[in-house]
Amino acid sequence: MKKQVSFQIVLAATAIALLAGCAMFQRGGQSALVGNWTNSFGTVWAIRADGTFDVDLKHHGRRDAWGTYTVQGDQATFQRTGGVKPKGCEGPGVYKFNRTDDTLQFTLVSDKCKLREKNVLQPWTPWKKK
Repeated sequence: MKKQVSFQIVLAATAIALLAGCAMFQRGGQSALVGNWTNSFGTVWAIRADGTFDVDLKHHGRRDAWGTYTVQGDQATFQRTGGVKPKGCEGPGVYKFNRTDDTLQFTLVSDKCKLREKNVLQPWTPWKKK
């Protein structure tokens, strides 16, 4: 009887630990980036599964910049291909990323574009068109 109760307690504790782990699941790879995001500046960033993105810097419903991105593990490389072109923004920006629940966070690897860096390093949350 004592062994059966101990086994049930261990089984219940394992089930609780597994469920808690699922609730804190961190999404990785390209699928973690795909979606419409906004940051504290009001920038809207539409990241698509086809490796392209649009940026609405002024939150006016029109894209101000657009480009392509690639993902390797937890690192993303963003390249502007059109739109606004601030000084120093010709080359790519490389960032590590982490998504937990509904927050997408980046850390700088390398980027000479100060405007992109300022925006990308903000926490991103899902954006829903109003």
